[in-house]
Amino acid sequence: MFYMEIIIPIEKSISIIFAICYLYQFFYTFYMLFTEEKVQTIKDFKMNKFGVIVAARNEEKVIGHLLDSIHNQTYPKELIKIFVIADNCTDNTAKISREKGAIVYERFNKQLVGKGYALDYLFKDLMAKNDDCDGYIVFDADNVVDKNYITEMNKTFNLGFDAITSYRNSKNYGTNWISAGYALWFLRESKYLNNARMRLNTSCAISGTGFCLNKQTIIKNGGWPFHMLTEDIEFTIDTVVRGGKIGYCANAMIYDEQPENFKQSWNQRLRWSKGFYQVIGKYGLPLAKNMILKLNFSCFDMLMTIFPAIFLTTLCIVLNLVKIFYGAINNLPTMFNDGFVAMGQFLALGYLLLFFVGFIATITEWHNILNTPPLKRILYMFTFPLFMMTYIPISITAMFKKVEWVPIQHTVAASIEQIQGEHQK
Repeated sequence: MFYMEIIIPIEKSISIIFAICYLYQFFYTFYMLFTEEKVQTIKDFKMNKFGVIVAARNEEKVIGHLLDSIHNQTYPKELIKIFVIADNCTDNTAKISREKGAIVYERFNKQLVGKGYALDYLFKDLMAKNDDCDGYIVFDADNVVDKNYITEMNKTFNLGFDAITSYRNSKNYGTNWISAGYALWFLRESKYLNNARMRLNTSCAISGTGFCLNKQTIIKNGGWPFHMLTEDIEFTIDTVVRGGKIGYCANAMIYDEQPENFKQSWNQRLRWSKGFYQVIGKYGLPLAKNMILKLNFSCFDMLMTIFPAIFLTTLCIVLNLVKIFYGAINNLPTMFNDGFVAMGQFLALGYLLLFFVGFIATITEWHNILNTPPLKRILYMFTFPLFMMTYIPISITAMFKKVEWVPIQHTVAASIEQIQGEHQK
């Protein structure tokens, strides 16, 4: 009675909710695989002036390579200004940045800590001075960028979006299964989420670094008032709720450094998970209202993006554990065995779905995976689901633990020429 009237209906409901929440993302994948990109025409083409902004905290090992890659852009140099916010730095980040020709702001504030506060500090100063840039491109200090990055971003900028994101590649894909897990997810996010959204004329999502903000967006927001643990997602959701739109530039590529040890990865993803919960708490209801009352697909898409699948995953695991223990306690071998079988099937299905995601991204983006032998690329397709499954304990921990922003150490010091040169060899 307990099993038939309670457990089975809940299990069926979870399956339906899962399908409603995430099947559309598989549609995105097949849409990208079987359709060709349409060339968008730009009526009023303009060579815009861009401010490149880097918020850096003790990044002396890597920031020089980023600034060199910006100086080597094919875009006219007179239309690029570089700003570095040396935020609570105790090393030579500011000195190196000045030597590389950047306009450096040094900020010291131990109470308001994090990238969001640093960006707000700079934007408010630039707006007060009526800075002459048309848009601002935001990078992390560990990035390096392809020489055509700003040229390509300018084309998409002229389409009139509130903000634009770009193709996020990785410098250290081949280091180990952890760095590869991150890198493969970002390749998939670029190709099969943001690119699909762009083609389908819905809003894209900002992801951490390599994004461009229209100056008018900064003015409307009064700076950068986004200070949750995932300020990029907060900005994205806020923009969509207000009726704004974020674009995507597939031809503008950045190379990002990924964590290489599990402790560092745990701490970073713990912050991301906690940040998602914060964003859901603030924007969940407005997103749902716009989705239902205005039939706004972008709001549905973003709600599903921040809706923690971990809740449904955890509930499935708990239900199967209940069946196992209830069957054992009440001497019901059928229910006991059914719990074990269902648990195995659930985990196997999750693994296969994640493998499919990683497989498609690896095969189609094979040419963009840098400095990783073919056998390792194949191996990391199989470890990718395991990497993603580690989100289960991380997300559960984030529900109960207080989480604060902690800087990530960056040590992969390589120029864009070294990265691309090794790949070409």
